[in-house]
Amino acid sequence: MKPEKETMSTSELISKITELEEQIGRLKKQAESDLSKLEEEQNRADEAVNDLKVIQQQLLQQEKLASLGQLTAGIAHEIKNPLNFVNNFSELSMDFIQEIEEELDKLSDSPEKENILELLSDVKSNLLKIKHHGSRADGIVKSMLMHSRGGTGAMDLTDLNDLIREYVNLAFHGMRANKNPINVELRLELDESLPKITLNAEDFSRVILNLSKNAFDAMRDKIAAKGNSYKSILAVETRDFGDKVLIVVEDNGPGVPDEIRDKLLMPFFTTKKGTEGTGLGLSITHEIIKTHEGTLEIESELDQYTRFKITLPKTTT
Repeated sequence: MKPEKETMSTSELISKITELEEQIGRLKKQAESDLSKLEEEQNRADEAVNDLKVIQQQLLQQEKLASLGQLTAGIAHEIKNPLNFVNNFSELSMDFIQEIEEELDKLSDSPEKENILELLSDVKSNLLKIKHHGSRADGIVKSMLMHSRGGTGAMDLTDLNDLIREYVNLAFHGMRANKNPINVELRLELDESLPKITLNAEDFSRVILNLSKNAFDAMRDKIAAKGNSYKSILAVETRDFGDKVLIVVEDNGPGVPDEIRDKLLMPFFTTKKGTEGTGLGLSITHEIIKTHEGTLEIESELDQYTRFKITLPKTTT
């Protein structure tokens, strides 16, 4: 006879099932814990990969900036030599005119003498303008060389309102002289009680030029989209806030979408097509403002305006 199989009581079965359920629960918790650790490790790995990509991008941008600095220095050196000839020969020519005028003074008066003196006066006036603009160009070249070497230039007491007037108008006339000129109303609302503040005028002039040029480019795009129904306006304002100065540069162009506003100050980021822009204008502008211990804020509303707000201390170290 076969021995009868030992049967488990109901209570024993329940106990065994409970034990197995506990084992399954422990295994499940262990599996969930292991899975959570794997997910954490995966997240850390993803973050490390993203950090690596950011570092690689920064290295690439630094390499591009270094190459651009070398190129700028080379171009500046090449420009400086003929520029020196322009400045030196304008001075020499003014000396010659002075000598000619002195010799003419020895001659008796006559209509011919008066005509010659008038012509010499016109030539002297032209030479003074050549000398003036040649000196300005020389200052720009020196500033380019200084930046290529990492310098920041001299900080001097500067009439900010005069600087803004000069370079907004320079940007405007430069735009009008280039291809695709547009009509823009300039509104300068400058606080005339503003005292002189410490600035590197050569550097800060580029801030005004870059912001004005960007505004003109943006408004040109809106004119192309809306036609004659749109009137472009560039408004520049200064305000005295005690120990600080506020500069506001605002255009009524197409505005900046929220998704790219944070990218505007990144080197080489540009919304312009093809080779129309390098993406360096706003990046350089931001760096110049930071060297003046200032801040730059960007406000915008689509199809309404873009507003750049610069805050500068009246005295910088």
